[in-house]
Amino acid sequence: MTEQSARQATVTGLFHAGVTVSDMETALLFYRDGLGLEVVSDGESAVGTATKIWNIAPERVRVVFLRVPGSDTMVELFEFIGIERHSASARPCDYGAGHMCLFVDDAEALHQRMLDLGFRSRAGEVVTIEGGPHKGAKAVYLIDPDGYHVELYEQAPGKDDIRRRLR
Repeated sequence: MTEQSARQATVTGLFHAGVTVSDMETALLFYRDGLGLEVVSDGESAVGTATKIWNIAPERVRVVFLRVPGSDTMVELFEFIGIERHSASARPCDYGAGHMCLFVDDAEALHQRMLDLGFRSRAGEVVTIEGGPHKGAKAVYLIDPDGYHVELYEQAPGKDDIRRRLR
């Protein structure tokens, strides 16, 4: 690659966030039934091509794409079959940890629905942010069935949409 072509290459958008799960049906209870993400597709990956991308050779991989309401962004869930697997869950402060953040219209109600479904959150409650550019917003870190963190973020009432402020 030339220096000029490297300078011209740019990121053009976000397609999806991927999460590897231990059991797809349990994960779908969290993401589809609890959070309300819409299943767009549910099938198996083209393992031959994916093997080259991942540099691993699973027997099969179930892949479910879910649409985040109000956006073009997807969440991609993977369940690897026929290969040794390990948990990668970590605390938010541990390097290599990740999370996704979803805008919500009522963090308290959605948090309660997730608790009612048997899921949990890190703090056990929705927290109102007390200062800075997010003052008045509400947030909570949910924990999916495999330990991955999903943040629910309710914008502060009466403030401009943070998506416009961060552009």
